Amino acid sequence: MVRLYNEASLTFHTSSFRVTLLLLPALAAVLFATAVPRASDEVRGMWVLRTTLASPASIDQLVSSASEAGINALFVQVRGRGDAYYASTLEPRAPLLAKQPASFDPLASVIRAARGRGIAVHAWVNVGLVSDATGLPTAPSHLIRRHPEWLMVPRELSAYAARTRPRGAGYVAALAQWTRANIAAVEGLYVSPVPRDARVHAMALARDLARRYELDGLHLDYVRYPNDAFDYSGAALAEFRADVARDLDAAELASLDARAKTAPTLFADRYPQRWDAFRRARVTALVAGMADAARQARPGIAISAAVLPDPAAAVRLKLQDWPDWAERGLVDALCPMAYAEDRPAFSAQVDAVHGAAGAVPVWTGIGAYRLTAAETASRIHEARRAGSAGVLLFSYDSVSSGRGGSRYLTDVARAAFAGRP
Repeated sequence: MVRLYNEASLTFHTSSFRVTLLLLPALAAVLFATAVPRASDEVRGMWVLRTTLASPASIDQLVSSASEAGINALFVQVRGRGDAYYASTLEPRAPLLAKQPASFDPLASVIRAARGRGIAVHAWVNVGLVSDATGLPTAPSHLIRRHPEWLMVPRELSAYAARTRPRGAGYVAALAQWTRANIAAVEGLYVSPVPRDARVHAMALARDLARRYELDGLHLDYVRYPNDAFDYSGAALAEFRADVARDLDAAELASLDARAKTAPTLFADRYPQRWDAFRRARVTALVAGMADAARQARPGIAISAAVLPDPAAAVRLKLQDWPDWAERGLVDALCPMAYAEDRPAFSAQVDAVHGAAGAVPVWTGIGAYRLTAAETASRIHEARRAGSAGVLLFSYDSVSSGRGGSRYLTDVARAAFAGRP
């Protein structure tokens, strides 16, 4: 049967009959739009950095390239550094959008373009990382300006933080200066998961995104500590002290309090295992709160999280207890950042994740930015062998402008996606 149609009518021609149906444009769009992937389909996704969301033209190119390559899910970075690439009343509009009209909504534009091509859209949110250490945000409404007391503090600055008011002159600058000196280990300034109000703010962000946009998913990234030398802020240490105090008699508590006046990390040092458990629990509470807020606002939304592929290292070094998140059903999918260049190391990473993920689906993250198209395709096949329910390429921005250029995604699709649902 040959089908010929236009926006206003649909005519079927066969050897035995001819039928013409008049259609409203909206109905025609519904009939011919490709369906958004079903839950049972393999996720073939890409992380998309916020720079690609800076103009309508780059968004159109993104969706077109993804569609041609057989990509069925886009994870778009709508919160990069405590700013918004969507219409937000909770955080400032991203500086990269300054040249665009106020009516330009990057997230809405992606959703609108992707829907017509059957591509799911997940809002990628950097939860903890809220500022680079250079070029600090200047917007008065930015979190580091409104709530510097929520920022994480490294152990090395614990004494400074104990004697300095967070809202005083120089506090944020001191944290930024230390971070610049340790940039190899810490990407920037982080907001702490310990203060209750900080978690409430993150929950409000999740709720707002899920309520106002027809999202298929909410993707949580940097939902962890930079490393185990954080957070030694006054707020975090005070809350831990209150947690421990419930189990101490008055005399012992008074003795410890007296010593803590000159040794602010005393409680954390005295109870190291409890300190670790306390910090892990606060990250888990943050994930649970954001997931609940999003699900209440949009039932059925998929909650995923970017995690370290080594479960033991994630728990010990980043206080990111994602095996517990999986066991408790806090997330609907885990996205391990399995970026090893060596194939055996990649396989070991993926196997370790599957061993700890339980029944939660794994969408394996692949470091395409450091691989050839053939190597990326090989990693996709390896992820399938391990039982992954999908893959995420990091990132669209790097592969579309790096080695292989515009051919990269086409080559990957031909080698890895041909014939797949």
